[in-house]
Amino acid sequence: MNDDHRMTTKPWTGDDERHNDACHHRWLKDRNRQTNEPNYSENWYDEQCGGCTFWIALHGRLGADYGVCSNPASAFDARVRFEHDGCDAHTERDDGSFG
Repeated sequence: MNDDHRMTTKPWTGDDERHNDACHHRWLKDRNRQTNEPNYSENWYDEQCGGCTFWIALHGRLGADYGVCSNPASAFDARVRFEHDGCDAHTERDDGSFG
């Protein structure tokens, strides 16, 4: 292969601040539970996505707040979720970790 044809750019890492901020604002609208709603249950505070066994954090800056649900029992399986959101299929991690 001729060296002139090699790609000189690095793969995109997803750490573009403007792009990530736009994602954050769009994705926040898709939350299942919001603490300012009158029917918010106090026990949901401990049942947040970031503490679920099935929550997989995204890479890069978005991974600080967002992950993918991998719980087959959840309505949100295979969807990006805000770490402080939750669902009825929450499964607490054995080690009690978060994020």
